[in-house]
This record gives sequence, C-alpha cells and structure tokens, in this order.
Amino acid sequence: MTRAAKPAARKTRAGSAKSKSASARAKPRPSPRPTAARIAIETLDPAWRKVAPAVDALARRAALAALAAALPPGPRAELALALGDDALLQRLNRDYRGRDKPTNVLSFPYVASPGTPAQGGRFLGDVAVARETLLAEAVAEGKPAAHHLSHLIVHGVLHLLGYDHEHAAEARRMEALERRVLAGLGIPDPYRVRPAAARRR
Repeated sequence: MTRAAKPAARKTRAGSAKSKSASARAKPRPSPRPTAARIAIETLDPAWRKVAPAVDALARRAALAALAAALPPGPRAELALALGDDALLQRLNRDYRGRDKPTNVLSFPYVASPGTPAQGGRFLGDVAVARETLLAEAVAEGKPAAHHLSHLIVHGVLHLLGYDHEHAAEARRMEALERRVLAGLGIPDPYRVRPAAARRR
C-alpha cells in the first residue's frame, strides 16, 4: 500500500446480499467512455490466480469502469489496488478502523499534506481486497468469485471518489451507480435480493 498516511478507511457494504438471482446474467449495457488512468496492481497473495487466471486484468477492467462512470474531469487519475488476504485486511482494519477482524475490502482515499507539490496525475488512494473473505461471501451468495471481485473493486474505487453509504440516500446513490457500472461489465445486480439482516458494516 502506498501514499495512504492515516487514511479514512471505508468498509464496503458490497456483496452482503444473498441473491437468488445472482446466476442470471444481466443484459450488458454499453460501457462508459474509457478514461485515462494509471492503476498499480499488487497481487500479494499468489492464491488469487485460482480466483481468476487473469486476475490483474479483471481487477483493472473493474477499476477503469468505475473511473469512467464517476471520475470528474481533470489530470490523469492514479490509484493502487492490493489483492491481499484476510491477514492483511485484518491488520489494516485494526490499525485504521479499530476493528480487529478481517473484512472484504477497504478503501484509503489519499489526502495530500499541506505544501505537497502538485504532480502529473491525481493520486486517488488505495483499495485492498481480502481473498478468503471474498471467496466465502461469493459461495454464501451463490455468485461467481470473479463477479464479486469486480463488485468489490468498483465499490472501493467509488469510495476513493467520495461516494459513501453512511446514510440511506447516499447508499441508494452509490448502489445505483454500482449497478450501472457492473451491468456494463455484464455482471448481474448484486443487490437484487438483500434482506435487512444481511446488511453488514
């Protein structure tokens, strides 16, 4: 993880739905206009290759789709994705959120220190995903792990762009955008069936 000094970590609500229709393919929609971005991907857990052989390409595609849908105009965006494990996410969750347990994804929006010189691109921050938690959620919700990974990355990148789900109106806005981005990737609506009891923070 880079350039995330004492960030405001945000845990996702993504992927906590138990959807009976997750296996149904959503009708693909035209993808948003491509956006210029530099995405650094670190695969810290080699077992990610079992989730998807081309996991780096899958992660990059999801991140670019989120940026294309929500990134404001400006210099080229930069962000980092860490494909880690439960141990990494538990440590980050403990250090930055005071919760000593693993979670599926964390976002670390980058806030420049006063007086930091402007650079060629906008560094948005870091997103970290835990492989074991992702796989457990995908199995519990009856969805392909690759779809769930795409959803978590889209969700995490939107957090870097200022989207949140602390309040109902914010959550509806964020989830609507996630649905649109994922539909463009050919991924079914992950929130189609979502019992209130399944909503986790």
